[in-house]
Amino acid sequence: MEKRYETVFILTPVLSDDQAKEAAKKFKKSLTDLGAKVINEENWGLRKLAYPIQKKTTGFYHLMEFSGTSETLINELEVAYKRDERVLRFLTVALDKHAVAYSEKRRGKVAEAKTKKKESANA
Repeated sequence: MEKRYETVFILTPVLSDDQAKEAAKKFKKSLTDLGAKVINEENWGLRKLAYPIQKKTTGFYHLMEFSGTSETLINELEVAYKRDERVLRFLTVALDKHAVAYSEKRRGKVAEAKTKKKESANA
C-alpha cells in the first residue's frame, strides 16, 4: 500500500540561492532513486527561525510531498539529511486522509494566487 508523506527541511543560510536549490534537487533525486513519487515541491525561501540553530537565525525552508511503498524510504531519506551538513533541521510526517485533502486544497489556492499575481503583473 502506498503511503503519503510530507517532509520539510531547513538549509543553512550561508548558501547561495543556487546552492540551496541544488541541495533540494539532491534530496528530490534521492527520493526518486528510492522509488518514491514526488507529488509536490515548494521552495519557501529564506525565512527567520523561531529560535537560533547553530548560531543561525535564518534558513532556507523547503517542503516536499511524496508517496512511496518502501519500508526503508523514510529511514534512508533521514540518514541523507543527517549526513548533509547543509541541513539544520528536518521533519517528515505521514499524511492521513484529512491531511492529504488539506494539502491538495492548499496547493490549489497557491496555484490560484500565483496565476492572479501573473495576471496583475501583465495588466
